Amino acid sequence: MNAQAIRQIILRLVVMVGGEAMQSAFHLGLNIALLHAVSARDYGVFALVMVVGGLGLTYIRAFTALPASIAIAQSRRLGAAGAYEVTFGSAAMLLSLLLGLAVTGALSVWLDEGALFGGAFVGLWALRTHLRTVFFARGRQMLVSASDLAFTLSGAAGTIWVIWDETHILLRTFSVMTAANALGIAVLLVLGRRAIRASLGRHVRRRYRRLWRELRWSVLSVTITNLQGQGMALMVAAMAGPAAYAPIAAALVNFVPLRIVSTAFANMMHPELSKLMAHRDFAKVGERLRRWPLPLACLGILYGIVVMVALPFIEPNSLEGTRFLKISILAWVMSSLPMLYVMPRIWLEIAQDFRSIAILSAIAAAAGLLVVFVLLLTVSPSWALLGGALSEIIVLIGSWAIVLPRQRAAEAAGQLR
Repeated sequence: MNAQAIRQIILRLVVMVGGEAMQSAFHLGLNIALLHAVSARDYGVFALVMVVGGLGLTYIRAFTALPASIAIAQSRRLGAAGAYEVTFGSAAMLLSLLLGLAVTGALSVWLDEGALFGGAFVGLWALRTHLRTVFFARGRQMLVSASDLAFTLSGAAGTIWVIWDETHILLRTFSVMTAANALGIAVLLVLGRRAIRASLGRHVRRRYRRLWRELRWSVLSVTITNLQGQGMALMVAAMAGPAAYAPIAAALVNFVPLRIVSTAFANMMHPELSKLMAHRDFAKVGERLRRWPLPLACLGILYGIVVMVALPFIEPNSLEGTRFLKISILAWVMSSLPMLYVMPRIWLEIAQDFRSIAILSAIAAAAGLLVVFVLLLTVSPSWALLGGALSEIIVLIGSWAIVLPRQRAAEAAGQLR
């Protein structure tokens, strides 16, 4: 790969990370603002909606966004790519509607007003996430960034107005988030010159029946990963109390950008590797598998050093001391490990080997939670992140152990042709 190609990849990664960072910064600012503007009960409702929405996004990705990205990138004809876009887009619209209705029903029990807008917010959030992935697969990264910018600016402006007005804050926040997501979707469709095409006909159902064997493992792996991610928090809070989890949560927040970079990098590489694997050009696939782990590892190390240097200035007053430094180092290790297995994880997803992903995630989750349980019984809760780190190490080793032999075999078969 020449220098120009490397510069183009870096530019695409910067564009994608910028979009993810904008949204994450907006969500963080929104949470902080509401924390000081509404009652504890209303903030709890909003936080729960955000959590449910975030979990919903993982299932949208498993059911529609990821299969669409792979199928569109591997399509050799424009018509075939369009057919896949309609199929998975229709499913995404249906799932987003069901998710929105479920959230509306739950909120109607807790809130006197705003339940409908809360459900609409979550549903449109899920649909916009699907569309972002599809446009990534079509190589429209700049358009996705324009959509992210429209979402962020409109959401931030609306939130400032809501907080300043100080009336019906939760209702109007849900309204603003609904409008911001709708605007982001409109930017994608209008500037991308894409009409809304949906069908739930026989061909859509038939295609999903063919995909169900792979999709069920994908959904299972997503469920296990969600349990793995939330399991440590729930176990620490249940066994040691919320106060014991507070420093862990504070340390993990500092390393959220590494997760953002990992996600953006996966979105960038999925279409490219999908095309290469569809054409059975495994030599180039192998080059990318070998090339990217080291730069990603260096990025994780450099970012961690920056956080450690800045820690005395960003450390919460209530968590001062060496205990928070220790927790931050463990959070650094735990958050950096996904950067090292993002490439084999992409390889397995494109190969639609979700069964291996699910089994590996289950083993990692069980081992990690067992270690967390033992640590909580024997030592300070601040060591609980060791269980999370062990879980990530298992996924790291297992992912490469599964992919490398298959990649070498594919390369050898390609050379024999």
